[in-house]
Amino acid sequence: MQAIELSIEFFPPQTPEGAEKLRTVRERLAVLQPAFFSVTYGAGGSTRERTFATVQEIAAAGFEAAPHLSCIGASRAQLRAILKEYEEAGIRRIVALRGDLPSGVGTTGELRYASELVEFIRAETGRRFILEVAAYPEWHPQAKSPRDDLLAFQRKVAAGADSAITQYFYNLDAYLHFVDEVRALGIDIPIVPGIMPITSFARLARFSDACGAEIPRWMRRKFESFGDDSASIRAFGLDVVTDLCQRLLEAGAPGLHFYCMNQAEPTLAICERLGLGPHAR
Repeated sequence: MQAIELSIEFFPPQTPEGAEKLRTVRERLAVLQPAFFSVTYGAGGSTRERTFATVQEIAAAGFEAAPHLSCIGASRAQLRAILKEYEEAGIRRIVALRGDLPSGVGTTGELRYASELVEFIRAETGRRFILEVAAYPEWHPQAKSPRDDLLAFQRKVAAGADSAITQYFYNLDAYLHFVDEVRALGIDIPIVPGIMPITSFARLARFSDACGAEIPRWMRRKFESFGDDSASIRAFGLDVVTDLCQRLLEAGAPGLHFYCMNQAEPTLAICERLGLGPHAR
């Protein structure tokens, strides 16, 4: 059986209390022996300092940390300085993204696309960093067409991406079709499915509407039928996501990347059911 590589995403906490909570969450999730913990980066670099501090703390605790880095709203000089910081901190992996501009900001910066950021990082640092990029099995919401989105992904790989992490999804066929499409283009890098555990349907619906991830109608109707019964929502969400993960692994997915939302229990519960938890190891 192939080894299953797990990775887990955090967002940088805003308060000392949030930072302390995240330390506890990280310690609990460490039993899964993830390949790395990634840390998000706010629109236009708005969380630069907090992202860097979180990444430093993760690395100091002995884990591999992978900061997100986006190019929108940044100059080459700013990006060069950030890369130098990460190199000096011993960071080995970066999640390279286009990113979004903060509301009300008009300038996009000197680089416009993730492929340009990947190319820039390679030109500046060679193979110093392992570069992860984003993939969209249900297509990026701003893409003109599925074909355009596929070609944008191809450009990121050609620029030097090592691996891809997908936007979360609940439609297995979307992931399998996307993988078939990129393999037909000769792209052979790992395509790791992004997994969003479900603890609140209202929150999931907001996220999904914003990022273009589809909640299948049968799932949406079932969640809606539970009303305010949060225990039933969590139980059904655990069943749905565990089943999706199981089918992904059976289909040959190289790993799972959990968008844990700075919570430990949902990811631990899914992995335990999959036989990937601490007792299995």
